[in-house]
Amino acid sequence: MLLPPALLVGLAAPLLGLSLAAAPPPGQRSAGPPAAAASPGALAPAAAAGVRAPAAWTAPLDGLLLVLEAFDPPAEKWLPGHRGVDLAAVPGSPVLAAGGGTVAWAGPVGGRGVVSVLHDDGLRTTYEPVEPGVTAGDEIAAGDPIGRVAAGAGHCGGTPACLHWGLLRGDAYLDPLLLLRDGVPVLLPMPDRAGRPPT
Repeated sequence: MLLPPALLVGLAAPLLGLSLAAAPPPGQRSAGPPAAAASPGALAPAAAAGVRAPAAWTAPLDGLLLVLEAFDPPAEKWLPGHRGVDLAAVPGSPVLAAGGGTVAWAGPVGGRGVVSVLHDDGLRTTYEPVEPGVTAGDEIAAGDPIGRVAAGAGHCGGTPACLHWGLLRGDAYLDPLLLLRDGVPVLLPMPDRAGRPPT
């Protein structure tokens, strides 16, 4: 599988307020975010966006995350944009709940399997394409398996599979990577030679 060039988030970590602690081994969840190093009164990007990063948040896939397409919200709600992140994945690999909550939906949407989880703080995470392993109403904890990555290149262009991970507060889309402030390593797409982000 040919993947686009990537750049470790370590280069941008200080700008994003991220820690560079190693990811926990597969199946073992992080104990929580590191102590904040920001000056008093300074808002981390997650706090500025109204997203808390409690100890309960974790990555939706085990191992190193490779972002195939980054969050790129539209200027207006009705305009095109990318309302989540696409993560490289292997078909059949487990999809994990990023946080604890209640499964709001688990089933097909537009011909693809989707799982949506409503969290206690009012945030909602979405995962697709997924072969759901949960049903609406199930109570889940962070890191619980909620399904498996479905095969097919429907959402991610020419790659065999990916996981589209979304985050919403009400009807406002947010960058789900803001939830990962506990040192989960993430590979980001490289900008082109002119410094423009990938399309």
